[in-house]
Amino acid sequence: MSTRFGVLGPLRIEGGQAPGPAKHRTLLAALLLSAGERVPVDRLMSVVWDDRPPASAESVLRVYVSALRKLVAGIRTVPGGYLLDVDPDEVDSHRFGRLAAQARRERAEGSAARAAEGFRAALALWRGQALADVESSVLRRAHGVPLEELRLTVLEERVELDLRLGRGAEVVGELRALTGAHPLRERAWVRLIEALHQAGRRSEALGAYQEARRTLVEELGLEPGAELAAAHGRVLSDGPAPDAGDAGQAEPVNELPPDISDFSGRRPVLDWIARVAGERASAPVHLVLHGPPGCGKSAVAVHAATSLRFPDGRLYASLGARPPSAVLEDLLRSLGCPDGAVPSGLDERVRLYRSTTARRRLLVVLDDAADEAQVRPLLPTGPGSLTLVTSRSPLAGLEAARAYELGLLDEDEAVALLAGVAGHERVGAEPEAALRIVRLCGHLPLALRIAGSRLARRPGWTLGHLAGRLGDERRRLDELSAGDLAVRGSLALGYQGLRDPERRLLRSLGALSAPDVASWVFGADLEPLVAAGLLQPRGLDEAGQERYGWHDLTRLYAAERLAEEDGGPAGVLAARAGEILERTRQARAALLPAEPGTGRTEVLPSEPGTGRAEAVPSPAEPGTGRMDVLPFRGEPGFGGRGSLETGWLRQEARWLSAERRFLVAAVEDFSRAGLYEAAWRLAFYLTPLFELGAHRDDWHATAATGLDAARAAGHRHGEALLLRGLADLHRAEGRMESAAAALRAAQPLVEGLELARVTLRLGLVQAGGTRAQAMEAERAFVRALRVFEEAGDRRGRADALRALGALRGDAGTVEEGLAAYRELGDPRGEAEALLDLARLHRAAGRYERARDCVERRLEINRRLGDRLPEATALLVRAGIELDLGDPAGAADTLARARAEFDRLGDRQGRAEAERLAWEADRRRGRRT
Repeated sequence: MSTRFGVLGPLRIEGGQAPGPAKHRTLLAALLLSAGERVPVDRLMSVVWDDRPPASAESVLRVYVSALRKLVAGIRTVPGGYLLDVDPDEVDSHRFGRLAAQARRERAEGSAARAAEGFRAALALWRGQALADVESSVLRRAHGVPLEELRLTVLEERVELDLRLGRGAEVVGELRALTGAHPLRERAWVRLIEALHQAGRRSEALGAYQEARRTLVEELGLEPGAELAAAHGRVLSDGPAPDAGDAGQAEPVNELPPDISDFSGRRPVLDWIARVAGERASAPVHLVLHGPPGCGKSAVAVHAATSLRFPDGRLYASLGARPPSAVLEDLLRSLGCPDGAVPSGLDERVRLYRSTTARRRLLVVLDDAADEAQVRPLLPTGPGSLTLVTSRSPLAGLEAARAYELGLLDEDEAVALLAGVAGHERVGAEPEAALRIVRLCGHLPLALRIAGSRLARRPGWTLGHLAGRLGDERRRLDELSAGDLAVRGSLALGYQGLRDPERRLLRSLGALSAPDVASWVFGADLEPLVAAGLLQPRGLDEAGQERYGWHDLTRLYAAERLAEEDGGPAGVLAARAGEILERTRQARAALLPAEPGTGRTEVLPSEPGTGRAEAVPSPAEPGTGRMDVLPFRGEPGFGGRGSLETGWLRQEARWLSAERRFLVAAVEDFSRAGLYEAAWRLAFYLTPLFELGAHRDDWHATAATGLDAARAAGHRHGEALLLRGLADLHRAEGRMESAAAALRAAQPLVEGLELARVTLRLGLVQAGGTRAQAMEAERAFVRALRVFEEAGDRRGRADALRALGALRGDAGTVEEGLAAYRELGDPRGEAEALLDLARLHRAAGRYERARDCVERRLEINRRLGDRLPEATALLVRAGIELDLGDPAGAADTLARARAEFDRLGDRQGRAEAERLAWEADRRRGRRT
């Protein structure tokens, strides 16, 4: 593949011209140097304006990006920045790095000629100084200087290989130019002296040394270093230059444990280690492999280390809880320090270790590190040395270290590991059972290795038999034990290393079945559990919270400890139920207004027969449309009253969406623990989230659990509320008979206002039926309206007016309901009334008024981020566009609606969009 873009010289675009304005060139260079990666807006502004961006920088940057897009395809806007979507190999700087790394691998494999050609190909990409015409000191410091340094290093490495291949005479001129340009670079002088010596020009080699020495003394006040002095000595003695492949050298120390014969997978991390190890660094490199217990960190480190060649040896130390002083004693002995010469104090051992490693290229594997303080004294100091550390923690405080989080195996890798241990024929004979074992082991290498070992020792067992044994959660950790390998033991090491508060916290997490959690649930910092490798950070959710996940086997271990030390999950869940319910109720208030004194709250007794009560928001009745949506809390931002609360509304909605999986799991957790009151209330609070987001599987699951819990608690009102929510679900799915049955079951359980709400919903179910059912629906709406007006329930009145007006085709009654929603400050109720009005105006041929209502509805949906209601409104707008003779506009509108229905998994909405799209194509004369 040839390069299309160039930064190794003046900026270049293949087949075109680089952008003229200086800031355009700087912006393009920044995107090219990070090709395929997101570049944050802040970084781009810093680069383009040299750390002094003006107040208008962000808007001006958008203009520059727009101009660049006319020259370069593939510039995409991504969250928080921009990305140039091209293969990095199409940019010469990235291709240069890849070719150099590939040449180093070939050199390590003993292919000196191929490696030299690879380095030569990499250097041929340079056309001058990196970023030659880019006017950004920030970009030159961050990229230009390192690239120039890497070019010089690669040139020296290529020359070194040429010398090994006997090409000294060919590279003398090149080296004279290099030393002339960089007279303080000792290694360049070393290569020049070696090339002259190899070419038989001994006197010139000695002269080069004298010139180098004079330059160093005059410029730096330093005598030549050991490498330059050694080259001079070889010329004086007329000895040969050193060769890394010389068989006469003593065998370097190699303390690595044996590699695993059935190692499989892990290609990305192995490539990462090999690439970094292949870089000729001017300083030691430190890599940290971190991840949960049992993920195979040690196996990866040893496997990677066995394929790396380091001329001065490969050391290995298992750290665990060992103090650095004890480990240093072992390392110093391995490096040839006699027993009696090892100092007694830690500081003295550190100084000796650093001086011993200062001129060696070593690979040091430090396995199972506890923290940064344990590792720092053990880091070698020699340029080009590599330290490979494994730890459950990312060791974020370890200076200049690069970290790689080792996750779980993918499915193919996991099956391959199981087959490598248990036997390929057995796994191939039962592929489905093998996949079940992989999933029950959670793709964890340690668990899979144990499972495979048990199968290998039990030739009479089928894979299906072992899968059945692993299927019992209560016995799974017992089953995952073989000899001195045990998942429980691996997890116990991390648990025992925690302080008592963190142990209690981990046990508390064992009460939850959710796949991840945010720290608010327990009101505690979860980072200590991350540092112990027992939790894994999952990044920020849509509400801006850090989420933490854990492996399923960690959850089982935590639950096991919880049962043994605290008696089980009920106490933990009971202690946290109040916080979980209150936080969810507050978020629900953003979906359903509950303003005291307006008739929009209902008082539910907390327990039958007690005097305690709780104000619970009353669900607003969805309207007569198929995709009706429960309205959110009133938003002052509409109607001209400020937008502060708009942000709060959206944030609360985002929080509820981010916590959806956790809260759905919590309903089941509460019920399983016998906390029935908490279970049904949480299920009730979640219903508007499910309707707005079309999360119908979650709605079904929580409605069923919540209904059973309300009945188990003997809470008739709670049972009625869950039945009412279940009816909404059935109606959204078009199952009107089931919806009616749920509402009729709720009627005997309630009275007064709640009975009126059930009656109103039953009318909504009947409204789309036969003429007789429609008449019955109208009577139901009138009865409910009378009850709401007598009780002063403004919300109920607004809902009843809207339903009655939509049924009668009376726009005036719907507008009366619309005005009531505005008085309540409820934008979502207003939005639903607007859509009903649009349908009525359209049916009466008032297309412009209908379109105006739809546009106002869409504006509200977009302000609140209501994607499903927006898609539903787009269907109505497309129908109006067809009525107005604009099938092309309708087709565009329907394409947007289809995409949204697909994203939300709403098949019913997608079907209606397809039907209208077919009609739009037919009117445009297209066959579909």
